[in-house]
Amino acid sequence: MSEKSKVIHEITSTGIVAIIRATNSEQLIDVVNALRAGGVTCIELTMTTPNALEVARQARQMCGSSAFIGVGTVLDAETARAAILAGAQYIITPIVDMPTIELCNRYSIPVAPGALTPTEIVRAHQAGADFIKVFPTSTLGPTYLKDLRGPLPHIKLIPTGGVTLDTAADFIQAGATALGIGSSLISKQALANRDFETIRKNAAEFLKRVREARAAG
Repeated sequence: MSEKSKVIHEITSTGIVAIIRATNSEQLIDVVNALRAGGVTCIELTMTTPNALEVARQARQMCGSSAFIGVGTVLDAETARAAILAGAQYIITPIVDMPTIELCNRYSIPVAPGALTPTEIVRAHQAGADFIKVFPTSTLGPTYLKDLRGPLPHIKLIPTGGVTLDTAADFIQAGATALGIGSSLISKQALANRDFETIRKNAAEFLKRVREARAAG
């Protein structure tokens, strides 16, 4: 199995991409460890993190093959290339930027551009996106995702924004391939208090709810 196929398989099988917006690199490494301890292996480090690319490099070295480190909030192809050279195993963007999709395809790196409307989603898919980050879903919720899945059952959708423990199962049953989860998994309070045990417990609980929702069909 190619490296790209491994990443796609891991995101699809685990069903969770944890989104980290830490305030410093030391904190971020501790969060990565807590997530791994809870069973979450697909971790997105956002470009809004200080020294994001250096942290991505450190995380890759630390995790080895035990986690899959992606870089998110990527806005252009230049940043995507820098992230890939720093070790990013996948790229996530909040927008549909065609040069970024093309570059990721050239490097055989999975890419999940952010899109909301059916037209944006189909354009990104046709350009070679491996997943679509449906963003933001905080207002439209699981019902909107289910509506999208009707005409677009072949496209892998990752709803992001507004995914909580209460809505996770609904998004999965609406047809989500995986869930992009940020503050409800890694809260500002937990970060401020260095409460990494709560982050570990949250990770384990989200995984449980994804599995139960899939089993329920």
